[in-house]
Amino acid sequence: MSYNAIKKTFDIGDGRMIEIETGKLAKQADGSVVVRMGDTMLLATVVSPHGAKPGTDFLPLSVDYQEKYAATGRIPGGFLRREARLSDYEVLISRLVDRALRPMFPEDYHADVQVLISLISADKNIMPDCLAGLAASAAIAVSDIPFNGPISEVRVAKIDGKLVVNPYLSDLENATLDLIVAGTDKDIVMVEGESDEISEEEMVEAIEFAHKAIAIQVQAQRELAEMVGKTEKRVYSHEVHDLDLKEKVYAATYDKVYAIAKSKSAKHERSDKFTTVITEFIASLGEGIDETTEYLSKKYFHDVQYDAIRNLILDEGIRLDGRDSRTVRPIWSEVGYLPSAHGSAIFTRGETQSLTTVTLGAKSDEQLIDGAFFNGYQKFLLHYNFPAFSTGEARPNRGTGRREIGHGNLAMRSLKKVLPGDENPYTIRVVSDILESNGSSSMATVCAGTLALMDAGVKIKAPVSGIAMGLISDEKTGKYAILSDILGDEDHLGDMDFKVTGTEKGIVACQMDLKINGLKWEVLTAALKQANEARLHILNEMKKTIEAPREDYKPHAPRIVTLKIDKEFIGAVIGPGGKIIQEMQRETGATIAIEEKDNLGIVQIFADNKEAIDKAVGRIKAIASKPEVGEVYEGKVKTIMPFGAFVEIMPGKDGLLHISEIDWKRYESMDGVLNVGDIVKVKLLEVDKQGKLKLSRKALIPRPPKPEETKAAE
Repeated sequence: MSYNAIKKTFDIGDGRMIEIETGKLAKQADGSVVVRMGDTMLLATVVSPHGAKPGTDFLPLSVDYQEKYAATGRIPGGFLRREARLSDYEVLISRLVDRALRPMFPEDYHADVQVLISLISADKNIMPDCLAGLAASAAIAVSDIPFNGPISEVRVAKIDGKLVVNPYLSDLENATLDLIVAGTDKDIVMVEGESDEISEEEMVEAIEFAHKAIAIQVQAQRELAEMVGKTEKRVYSHEVHDLDLKEKVYAATYDKVYAIAKSKSAKHERSDKFTTVITEFIASLGEGIDETTEYLSKKYFHDVQYDAIRNLILDEGIRLDGRDSRTVRPIWSEVGYLPSAHGSAIFTRGETQSLTTVTLGAKSDEQLIDGAFFNGYQKFLLHYNFPAFSTGEARPNRGTGRREIGHGNLAMRSLKKVLPGDENPYTIRVVSDILESNGSSSMATVCAGTLALMDAGVKIKAPVSGIAMGLISDEKTGKYAILSDILGDEDHLGDMDFKVTGTEKGIVACQMDLKINGLKWEVLTAALKQANEARLHILNEMKKTIEAPREDYKPHAPRIVTLKIDKEFIGAVIGPGGKIIQEMQRETGATIAIEEKDNLGIVQIFADNKEAIDKAVGRIKAIASKPEVGEVYEGKVKTIMPFGAFVEIMPGKDGLLHISEIDWKRYESMDGVLNVGDIVKVKLLEVDKQGKLKLSRKALIPRPPKPEETKAAE
């Protein structure tokens, strides 16, 4: 053989094995592995040049997860019939891996790092998302790229009251908790998931349970790296420093920055003051300084801001806007702001504002999901938009970014937990437009989305609110401060961004990113408790605007009527080539959708006025109803025979109106009695064993008195 494959296999519980293989595929990459569980296989590669691009002072990491359609034996849809731009699902998995890897690279490593993860084979019952982080980290582990890992990701779910790592897809349908957790063998780095209104204690228990499984996978990667012989990492030098300049920057600016941070200035005013400080310092260095000196001065000034703001919080308990650690910024909200929308709300918390709309649609408005692993339809959509003006910036609008997809997904997971179940006939689209942003616009989206849904009359199970928590800590002194409702600067300069959403009963979704090592479990528990306090405060503020869903939808909102018909009538309603259903939609103005479910035909009739719905309902009932003995029908004469007439009382259902049942008087023949096309009212007398219908018109006409009865009356 021309390759030297090295494999590491380990058990994740219940005899389920994961295999990591390297040395067989993609050997020109700096690192490559294939991770396999069952028939699900992921190929992960990593490449990083030895040098950094000039002027780069950050980690240019890119992570792309892509599913190959051949992995599931499918051909892509669309015009091109090939894998194209990443789907939202692929972007979300890419973000999960990126957020777990990024904090683990050395702070001074600035070379480009490209991680590519491909689903090359799929087991329909083993989800690939919980293996992507393991694959990416293993690829880095067998390379010489500097990395403070390994890390791994696992899914932890609670199924039938029991916690399970990386459950089968078929079991996940019954889960009351579903989290993706990433970390090293010592610390947690990232958490994201959803749950059914669980307690803070249950959340911590699940994360601890996941961490034990992560430790096993991290150890497997270390052993694999030793087998490959890649325990030594490359030597690099990506930064230039001037320690004398650094001391000058600190000496000249620290006290000024501390004072500005303590001044309770608004966001833009504070930013302008900081800019003035560094501009004056650079000017004090004299004319003709080189670009490197100016660049380093700004870099060290950022370090000054980092230290001063954090020290202010830890030493004096004062935040940038003057709040203490637990206070939530002032909140105001309004519903029904947009008269033409089916539901709308404004939610403003401090300098963060969301204008959110709800649109109610028909089944035909459902989103088609055409992925390699997941495909089908989705009837709840949430879109999050973050324009540049929301932060006072001017930049081109280049379409939806990964951040917007990720923030929108967190809000979507939060709100879908409280949507009505099968009784909700609508396709629902929620759109959050962020008009101002200074801290946690995704949580503002959750709150505004809840208000807009209630304004639209959607019968949600309970209101949901969300809060973003931060952490400032000092490893040397052991001091730490948990911050409720963090500002944008506190997110940037802090050690944790922990978003928690929930109802009064419990947590429905969360997202956590850590930037430090060594988060103690008691700190995590305290953060969740403090988040609960803040969430309930926000819920109470929201209830001042609207407490419960409106009793009815807006007058201009479309209405949906759902009918259940026997399976045998589905074809009759649709008609050959869709002729009947298309004709009904054209003539009534309603939109009609039909699907088979539980051996029934489920018909949805969608229109923006009652008349159109009533017409469509009547037409469908006429087609799909079975004739009932004793009922009166208005039918059309289809055929005249010597012995009577055949009358169509329902589409495709004719009955015999015998000559003796036309009237109380006797007719010798049908000549001139009825004509084809006449509309007559008849009563169904009988349905015989062969299904033939016996009709009577006479039964609806009062019987005339007999001659002897007339004489007696006279």
